[in-house]
Amino acid sequence: MDWTYALPDRNRFGWTPVRTGESGDLVYQRDDGRAFAKIAPVARSAELAGERDRLAWLHGQGVACPEVVDWREGGEGTCLVMTAIPGVPAADLSGSDLLKAWPSMARQLGILHGLPADQCPFDRSLSIMFERAADVVARKAVNRDFLPDEDMNTPARELLERVERDLPTRFEQELTDRVVCHGDACMPNFMIDPESFQCTGLIDLGRLGTADRYVDLALMVANARESWASREEEAEAFAILFNTLGIKIPDKERLAFYLRLDPLTWG
Repeated sequence: MDWTYALPDRNRFGWTPVRTGESGDLVYQRDDGRAFAKIAPVARSAELAGERDRLAWLHGQGVACPEVVDWREGGEGTCLVMTAIPGVPAADLSGSDLLKAWPSMARQLGILHGLPADQCPFDRSLSIMFERAADVVARKAVNRDFLPDEDMNTPARELLERVERDLPTRFEQELTDRVVCHGDACMPNFMIDPESFQCTGLIDLGRLGTADRYVDLALMVANARESWASREEEAEAFAILFNTLGIKIPDKERLAFYLRLDPLTWG
């Protein structure tokens, strides 16, 4: 799919391919570094439109995130143009620098979770995500690269059944602790000022919606784990995150549950 002709301001700026996302979307950066374009094929146009709408809503809430600049539709797909968030992804930081940025990242997540959930028009509830997981498993589309090592050789159907057994308890918890979640709170989606180590904003918000806050906490903890140089550093980061968010006793079973569910929802 060649959508470069549809990128705006081509007479003033060049656009450089940056990467292809996990979803298959193409990402371009404008040469002045102030904007990105995400291009999706027809099959993913509705999902990209969903990301556009989430960005527009979240930007209106005063949360640091990309602002929608342009939206284009065509017979081959759709193109979303948005402003760039300054800084570098937290995934690019060393373990020691990530630890410096960690309190600011926790505060940024807390700001998101503190938005009025009843005013958020987007739903990322457990029922929706389990239905998605069931569909991915039925299509035999589970991305095994997302699974932890201990689950690599376990049939996807067994992994889904393990999640399903815990659903009644998790549904009950979600009812009492529902917040606005990022939905994919991994290190690449936190932008950091490399000098001040302050979080400058959140990106890749296509899964934003109301859900149990542990959706975000589980992914943030697990995705950062490989960055820490020692068990002590990991424990310090764990404590900082939960103390910053005012959670006195982290629920490790909920963390484990959402880590079992999330890999089954990509595919």
